[in-house]
Amino acid sequence: MTDVAALTGLRVLVVEDEMMVSMLIEDMLSDMGCQVVGPASRLDEAIELTKGAEIDCAVLDVNLGGQPIFPLADILREKGCPFAFATGYGDAGLREADRGTPVLQKPFREGDLARVLGELRAKVG
Repeated sequence: MTDVAALTGLRVLVVEDEMMVSMLIEDMLSDMGCQVVGPASRLDEAIELTKGAEIDCAVLDVNLGGQPIFPLADILREKGCPFAFATGYGDAGLREADRGTPVLQKPFREGDLARVLGELRAKVG
């Protein structure tokens, strides 16, 4: 179990195209004391946020209205910003380059999100 207090102040980029899911993730993050960056519902919007916002880590929906999130994943990887994918398809929808990246299987609970954020926090330098 992740110590939720250790997540306080973590700046988390949220990229999710379903408004209700996005709101749920935002609420979970707020409850854990994290700062929500975004959310973004489109790839171009998310890429813009990575240019100007301070981000410690990210939670990325794999599929944004039929558009894959992988260009953003590549940008975050280049910047050294850890991230997790959120998907209903598990590892099946990931590229080979993304194997080993934490995956939140939708639907997920706050405890699942806290555990993954704990893993990502450990990677934040």
